[in-house]
Amino acid sequence: MQIDTKNKIKRWIRDILGTMLGAFVMAFGISLFLLPNQLSTGGVSGIATIIYYLFNVPMGTTILLINSPLFLFSAFKVGKQFFIKSLVGTISLSVFVDLLDQIEPLTNDKFLACIYGGIIIGMGTAILFKVSSSTGGSDLVSYIAKKYRPSMEQGNIVIMIDAVIVGLNMIFLKQIEIGLYSAIAIYLMGKVIDILFEGIYFTKLLFIISDKNEEISKVIEEKIQRGVTGLYGKGMFMNKDRIILMCAATRRDISRIKRAARKIDPQSFIVITNSREVVGLGFKKIDT
Repeated sequence: MQIDTKNKIKRWIRDILGTMLGAFVMAFGISLFLLPNQLSTGGVSGIATIIYYLFNVPMGTTILLINSPLFLFSAFKVGKQFFIKSLVGTISLSVFVDLLDQIEPLTNDKFLACIYGGIIIGMGTAILFKVSSSTGGSDLVSYIAKKYRPSMEQGNIVIMIDAVIVGLNMIFLKQIEIGLYSAIAIYLMGKVIDILFEGIYFTKLLFIISDKNEEISKVIEEKIQRGVTGLYGKGMFMNKDRIILMCAATRRDISRIKRAARKIDPQSFIVITNSREVVGLGFKKIDT
């Protein structure tokens, strides 16, 4: 029992430190590349960029103010751990952005800024995904929306929000180039997340072999909200019939599913493969 408690504390400390590290890396990309060149990757930081240039309000302060009502609204809608880690992530991002904003930008070339800014922010976001955390904003909005409508695709929600906000950046700052360069930054950010977090594919397929199939599938379905299918198999070495769990999951869910399975059954055998395409509820819509 004591060992289990110590492991939980270690994981929690690791997740909090990972959240702060991810927020710092994101802030580095924002403050030293995107913000000085009026660029953004959408979300709350995109709105904060507009306010920064129109009213000279510190970006970190704006990020915190905009996220505050989102956190109040989501307090009972998301898991306790995700809520706390996301709160830490948002506060850390706000503080780091304002601190790094005092440093001279590394480049005033918009093309270089969108490339390096997108890559660095993608790295920070991947770190956050690794510890199942976020910095609020459109990510939190999509999470809340999925709680109300599980069939909604989080990726599509985030893309729509980001596209609208980048469009507003173009309108208020009156430069079409801002939108064009920001689109490059958003694309690179997504690619870096894919590469660092799970390779070139967006979706993974997990096969879990365990004597505690029912407990594992219940946690995956209820806590992580991913469907699980039981496949009938046979262990040839032991000549024993068993159920093999199959689950398609997004990049954000992989670490959570692995952690949940190993927590319930430390001896569980997990195989993760790339999926070229997943069509159906919670993933790509079926063409009609």
